[in-house]
Amino acid sequence: MKQIALFILFSLFLLVPGQDKRPVRDDIGFCWQRPQMKRLMDYLAANDRHTVAIDNLVAGISPHDDYLYAGRVYYPLFKELRTREVVIFGVTHGTVRKEIGDPQNVLILDEYTSWAGLGGNVEISPLREWIKNKLPRVDYLISNQAHALEHSIEALLPFLQFNNPDIKITPIMVTAMPWEKMNELAERLASVLAAYIRGKNLQPGRDIFFLISADANHYGRDFNNSPFGEDEKAHVLGTEQDRRIARAAFSGPLDKDKIRGLTQALWGATYRDYRNTYWCGKYDIPFGLLVISKTMHKAVGRKLKGQVLRYSDTYSEGVIPLKKAGFGITAPFSLKHWVGFLSAGFSLDR
Repeated sequence: MKQIALFILFSLFLLVPGQDKRPVRDDIGFCWQRPQMKRLMDYLAANDRHTVAIDNLVAGISPHDDYLYAGRVYYPLFKELRTREVVIFGVTHGTVRKEIGDPQNVLILDEYTSWAGLGGNVEISPLREWIKNKLPRVDYLISNQAHALEHSIEALLPFLQFNNPDIKITPIMVTAMPWEKMNELAERLASVLAAYIRGKNLQPGRDIFFLISADANHYGRDFNNSPFGEDEKAHVLGTEQDRRIARAAFSGPLDKDKIRGLTQALWGATYRDYRNTYWCGKYDIPFGLLVISKTMHKAVGRKLKGQVLRYSDTYSEGVIPLKKAGFGITAPFSLKHWVGFLSAGFSLDR
């Protein structure tokens, strides 16, 4: 009887919320073994010819597409990044929204004790529980299911962990919300983050970093998005549109009007619509930028300035030529199906 009782207690312990490790969602497009990741990083370092560096970064925007497509775009952001913990704002993709009932106007947090990483675990920062305790409960929901289904945050972990093996993360999924709600929620979250930074005497960039995970335009008939057609000229027009949006939003001093302008470029008649472009970061990019800029103002009294580090797409450069890489691609590329992506960096303005 004693052994049965112990077994029951042990089983109940395993069922306690928050005891699980968040598993890998995409084991094809991303790399989860350090030797494989080193091969990729060595290739990217040897072929890094067109990137721009920004000193003293405190935040960045990263793609979350397959590494063999987008590795060249991840690299300039992550190659010099050294920090102790990072807040990651992720997309809530349509397939995930469908599975979890399409929540809106809230953030989605998890309660995993760790996340699967590059050959090991990624620890959760104490900041996650700080947010749960300080942010009004109506502003967020907790869903391990949502985080298990969503790949936009996990995509950044191998690149982060390669040079920062002891990194701690705070994963935050962003749902659909109109501008007014976005600005209000960003203000409240920024107050919580700024208090955490000040209370622990953290230096932005060195001790804590902010990342936004997003891809740019998804173009072609598979996405029901072909406003320019499906030939070489259409591809040029589509990628030029992406570049214009990125330069306007992410270059130079960052302010509220510039972030609002980004939503006007990405949204249609309402915040749930699209305007001739299909960016999957249409919510987490503006929300993340609002939070980061407000946090830096509250915590250190400084504004942000940004720069686009690199832009590309799946069609222009194709697949990185690593043979027997151990990871691969999850979607095709052609003039009828391509995805844009970019990396951008933000530092404190003087």
